Amino acid sequence: MKKALFILISILILSSCYKGKSVDLIIHNANIHTMNETNDLAQAIAIKDGKIVELGPERQILNKYSSDEIIDAQGKDLYPGLTDCHGHILSYADQKLSVDLVGAKSMDEVLFRTEKYQSKHHRKFILGRGWDQSLWGTTEFPTNESLNKLFPHIPVCLIRIDGHALLANDKLLEMAGINSESNIEGGIIHLKNGKCTGFLVDNAMLPVQNLVPEYPVKEKISAILEIQEELLQYGITGVHEAGIDFEDIELFKNLIDQHGLSINVYAMLMPSEKNISFAEKHGIYTYKNLLIRSFKVMGDGALGSRGAFLKHDYEDAPGHRGVLTTSVEFMNRVASIAMKFGYQMNTHAIGDSTNKIMLKMYKRIFTENPDHRWRIEHAQVVDPSDFSLFSMYGVFPSVQPSHAVSDQRWAEARIGVNRMKGAYAYRTLLDQYGMLAIGTDFPIEYIDPFNTIHAAVRRQNQENYPTGGFYVNQSITLEECLKGMTIWAAFASFQENELGSLEKGKNATFVIFDEPIVDRSEYKANFAWKTFIKGKQKYSVN
Repeated sequence: MKKALFILISILILSSCYKGKSVDLIIHNANIHTMNETNDLAQAIAIKDGKIVELGPERQILNKYSSDEIIDAQGKDLYPGLTDCHGHILSYADQKLSVDLVGAKSMDEVLFRTEKYQSKHHRKFILGRGWDQSLWGTTEFPTNESLNKLFPHIPVCLIRIDGHALLANDKLLEMAGINSESNIEGGIIHLKNGKCTGFLVDNAMLPVQNLVPEYPVKEKISAILEIQEELLQYGITGVHEAGIDFEDIELFKNLIDQHGLSINVYAMLMPSEKNISFAEKHGIYTYKNLLIRSFKVMGDGALGSRGAFLKHDYEDAPGHRGVLTTSVEFMNRVASIAMKFGYQMNTHAIGDSTNKIMLKMYKRIFTENPDHRWRIEHAQVVDPSDFSLFSMYGVFPSVQPSHAVSDQRWAEARIGVNRMKGAYAYRTLLDQYGMLAIGTDFPIEYIDPFNTIHAAVRRQNQENYPTGGFYVNQSITLEECLKGMTIWAAFASFQENELGSLEKGKNATFVIFDEPIVDRSEYKANFAWKTFIKGKQKYSVN
């Protein structure tokens, strides 16, 4: 009798879920992390027309709604889709089409990879990316003698991992008109015995980069779609694309319309005259999943190539303080334009001098609009006396935790122990502003968000080095890191009403992870089990 009664009740419950309001998709038996203000949890979610209809307990959702598509999440963690708040899709595409120099252990290996690439592709201009001399057991930057011998007649440009320095052969230097007498403001041309070594830093790279040919559009589109698949497999549904040219706007629109680019792209315009005219004509611009309402300004270079602009000399290069790559006058002009059009100003600032300049400059927007959300990208080295300016002027820190554990090999040598008190200081920045926008700066670092989490929480790399963590007093919690990839990321791009948390009326953009997301003492890879954008499945392991 009891068994028959149980069966009858079960039939009634199951049948009732097919009599409720019709929706497009129901996901149940999930551990749903809404990432809303109170961090509510739920077990099931109903979705219609790409929007969240309701979240709640398992029985409530199954009884109230019906759908032709019901997914049992098998108790897995479900989060809002992750956002990488500082990435370079276009640069990563170029890297995929160039000589891959990431991880090369010596200059000999750089040359070997370059020669092997050229034997396969037969390019008229050889472009490589990703070398890092700090992996070679030396503090010296490379010179181009060996490169000249190997490629005397073909121009070769090999870009350092940070994107702020390159090695060019003599053929390319000649084409670019660079010699020992050249003087380029905001750039550094390395000389040895009065001769160019081919090693160029920041603005000194521009004459060379202007000669780099574009890859065929078909190849570039294929590489970008490959990158999208990689992002989706990690549960990343959005990227803040940190710097695009005017022509790239049409490329992204074409990718969306013709090639299925579905990830959310928040694009920062480089402040060229064409892009400024675009902003003046269109204002805040939305085209399907492309949003443009910010300018990306390059304040200085990178610490690794000694281009970051410091208040005092580099510890390992007395007499040298780096360079300001954009004049204060022009940055003030961009600030005025951004204020006029309702755009963000997102400034690359690595050195403590550049950070101070930008914090003082941002004061002007704060007096007009305290909720301006203007960002400093990286905020890598900050004078401790300047941290309070982030909260005083409402400046949003946009950081990349994996930089800290990549740079730990040489950071102290660059700036000395005393300045490390304000370096990679994510805890201090978070305490000042109350939020962080968290990204990777890919392809400089790995796209993998779990590498980012481990770096932010444990201050270690994937090999769990250094033991005990790198300046662990600046670590943040797992929850804070996840907020920096979800709701704070949405806030950092003015999209908190549509993205970043799972709430009624918001976009049904989320990821179900294969493994639980927990604070781990050691790095462990994790991937998406299924990834959805606006209620449509875009990735699945099945």
